[in-house]
Amino acid sequence: MKWAILALAAIGSVLAILQGAGVFHQNRPETVRIPYDDHAAVAQGGIIYANACASCHGKNLEGQRNWRERKANGRLPAPPHNEEGHTWHHPDGELFEITKYGTAAFAPPGYQTDMLGYEELLSDREILSVLAFIKAQWPAHIRERHDILSRGKG
Repeated sequence: MKWAILALAAIGSVLAILQGAGVFHQNRPETVRIPYDDHAAVAQGGIIYANACASCHGKNLEGQRNWRERKANGRLPAPPHNEEGHTWHHPDGELFEITKYGTAAFAPPGYQTDMLGYEELLSDREILSVLAFIKAQWPAHIRERHDILSRGKG
């Protein structure tokens, strides 16, 4: 019995350390849903997008010119978030985590990017609102494909 209590305490300590180190994210990618059908979230997201994202990703989600070609510093320009880009190729949870923690957190070691995370600047709800705004701009057939992908069936 004494060993069982010690083992549980040790497991609890390890889990707390891992949580603090960010190994476990508060919102698991598979449980995140972008609320693109929530008009208030989309409206809030549009305001945040204009202030925090449009300077790089474009007022109309068009991204930077030549977004597939590396700049002189070796980094890629900001991609579009419209149907012409690849944003909709990632499920809801991945989009949330990339926005929250930045691209480098999910890239190979040493990857250089201008896309930093918004963890310290936006709440989880605000991040989801921005993503809701972006997704609400996509054509219906792209949103449908993205919904299937996000449910793990794509």
